[in-house]
Amino acid sequence: MRFLTILLYVCERFFPKSRSKGTDSPTRFSKKITRFRVRFTDIFCTFAAEMKRTIVWMAALCLVLTGCKKGRTGDNREMSTFSQSGVTQRVKTFDGTRTVEGSRTTTSQSPQGATSVTALDLLKQRVGRGTSEIMLTRKGYVTSYNKQTRTPNWVAWTLTKEHTYGSGQRENERFEEDLDVPTPRSTYQDFYDSRYDRGHMCPAGDNKWDKEAMTESFLMTNICPQNHGLNKEDWNDLEIQCRTWARRFGEVTVVCGPLFEDGDNARYIGRNKVRVPSGFFKVVYRTEPEEHAIGFVFANNGSRQPWREQVCSVDDIEERTGINFFTMLPDDVESTVEAEDNLRRAGW
Repeated sequence: MRFLTILLYVCERFFPKSRSKGTDSPTRFSKKITRFRVRFTDIFCTFAAEMKRTIVWMAALCLVLTGCKKGRTGDNREMSTFSQSGVTQRVKTFDGTRTVEGSRTTTSQSPQGATSVTALDLLKQRVGRGTSEIMLTRKGYVTSYNKQTRTPNWVAWTLTKEHTYGSGQRENERFEEDLDVPTPRSTYQDFYDSRYDRGHMCPAGDNKWDKEAMTESFLMTNICPQNHGLNKEDWNDLEIQCRTWARRFGEVTVVCGPLFEDGDNARYIGRNKVRVPSGFFKVVYRTEPEEHAIGFVFANNGSRQPWREQVCSVDDIEERTGINFFTMLPDDVESTVEAEDNLRRAGW
């Protein structure tokens, strides 16, 4: 606009003057240009003043909204707040390792009295001594990552009835390298021509309730090399069954991960040497209408393994993995529920 104003001024200044009758009066066209420039300048000044006033109001509104947002969320650069199954949690990040504090409590009854256990405590499992572990907390799950195998030791999450529904679609996501763990680490390319699927531990189907949770379920620290037949059939069937239990009982706590029982015959894939599990385990715990837990173990191959035939006790899985599950439960409750190995008897 300023350019047009200057152009009009130049036209007025240098437009040819009339030479008729010995006068120096400007031509009629030059007068029109002058009138147009004056009118244009007035319009432009008015428009500029209105724009300035609008920008000032918008800037003030942005400051107000930013202040409200900070009041709700705090300083997101150092600490973020998220909710999983009704548990408000604050996460601090340091050197790629995230530690978590939970606020909601549930009560486990025992003959010695009630013991308060946070919902987040149920997600913290204890690995064996000497096992590599980096704890990572995501919006929908917690994982213990092993930098030696480039896979998780275990992944745990609370699946509520509400979280079994949602509009999130896995087709809109892609597998991503997890930058929170050191290199070498598992990448998408490691699975090329490996004949193994990128198998979710915490499934995408349990994270449809939130876009961020869905996206984080595709981080490679939640992924293991998994036989295609197992991934698409029996393992998937058990994932669906867990969602059925969550709807029936209100919520369940799920822990799963790889088994490495092949000793000297260990297999690896990709440039980053991601270890291939010999099998997988899954543990499911509930508190309603009473406390029960059950375990499942699958071989990492394509043979048919109906989930109802893969039942075992949590104690069996602890012995095979070296992981101590649900350590925050009272000892008597933990001993009772971890010894169960019958679906019907426990009301599953």
